[in-house]
Amino acid sequence: MDQAAVDATNLAAAASGNLSLWGLFVQASLVVKLVMLGLVGCSIWVWAIIFDKVVTMRRVERQATAFEDKFWSGGSLDDLYENEGAKPAHPMAAIFGAAMGEWRRSSRIPGVDLVHGGVQERVDRAMNITITREMERLERWMIFLATIGPIAPFIGLFGTVWGIMHSFSSIAAMHNTNLSVVAPGISEALFATAIGLVTAIPAVIGYNVISNSLSHFQDRLEGFGTEFAAILSRQSEERA
Repeated sequence: MDQAAVDATNLAAAASGNLSLWGLFVQASLVVKLVMLGLVGCSIWVWAIIFDKVVTMRRVERQATAFEDKFWSGGSLDDLYENEGAKPAHPMAAIFGAAMGEWRRSSRIPGVDLVHGGVQERVDRAMNITITREMERLERWMIFLATIGPIAPFIGLFGTVWGIMHSFSSIAAMHNTNLSVVAPGISEALFATAIGLVTAIPAVIGYNVISNSLSHFQDRLEGFGTEFAAILSRQSEERA
């Protein structure tokens, strides 16, 4: 009875030594190691994208708020264009600069009808193109999050299947179903699955949260563009 207890203790100690995180990686087969390294690399990149997007969205929201305060302060639009619109440093200023620049160029054409000369259409087109370009820049790398979220668990599952196959091969080679024979392969298989989930979950959550922020910001840009277009339209009618 005592000998059985000693054997159980030794087996548990051996298993605990082999089943550490580093031990699971070291004893894994080459294919599973490649899967683990790939998933870890993807996880690092996912967090880098999430961090960059969160910082970027906070910055552009803050810049947009500051710009709107200046815009609605009642100051000269020409001065605002010279200070921020001519060389925009953020999306809101870029939209203002594109619309204001098109309107100013059209108003300088001799004999042009600012109301019926297609000026409003050109201004709207300039703002829409700018909004699309700025949103494409903000949405860069979002496709990576959208891709990694669904496929990372399946990549981990591939490592799981390979690890289980490795366990069965060990059992067949040693003709032994002892825990010390089965545990390493099963553990490395489950470890690959865990890494896949750790990679996928932040990617899915980050994609949903950031996509929602991008959607709200696009609505904000489009709302500003609509209001500014109305202001330019009124000014065109006053000059006509």
